[in-house]
Amino acid sequence: MTESVMCALREMRWWDIDPVLELERDLFPEDAWSRGMFWSELAHSRGPEATRRYVVAESGTRITGYAGLVATGEQADVQTIAVARDLWGTGLGGLLLAELLGAATAFECAEVMLECRVDNVRAQKLYERFGFEPVGFRRGYYQPGNVDALVMRLTDPSTSVQGTEING
Repeated sequence: MTESVMCALREMRWWDIDPVLELERDLFPEDAWSRGMFWSELAHSRGPEATRRYVVAESGTRITGYAGLVATGEQADVQTIAVARDLWGTGLGGLLLAELLGAATAFECAEVMLECRVDNVRAQKLYERFGFEPVGFRRGYYQPGNVDALVMRLTDPSTSVQGTEING
């Protein structure tokens, strides 16, 4: 495992979109989100009617990761989570996921769902450490590469964060 690095988490704001897009395009070149997608998500993340929580991780002035979640009723969905390649294995992915699960608890969600590329074993292991379990597949979910998604579910996110060792 790589040595831990100091990163601070904070709410994602509009001025973070450009550095987040740089990371997005590096990490997900075939199916990167657009600027408009991030703008749309952030538009629903503030105020009393907020249904989303988006955060960035910063090390100094550098955006090193980001994550987002949407809540609808009793279910939350992890929309995105990403960590700069040079920080893989430092615990930052776990820190971001724990933040999203805390948000799901604050939104009073009973379960959290997510899709993960079937070929992204590193992410699957992270989700499993937090208690997510596979529940199905979405064929050809990631386009244009036509890569399947593994659907995973976590019941009771409030207990998942407690006592979870964050190490990846």
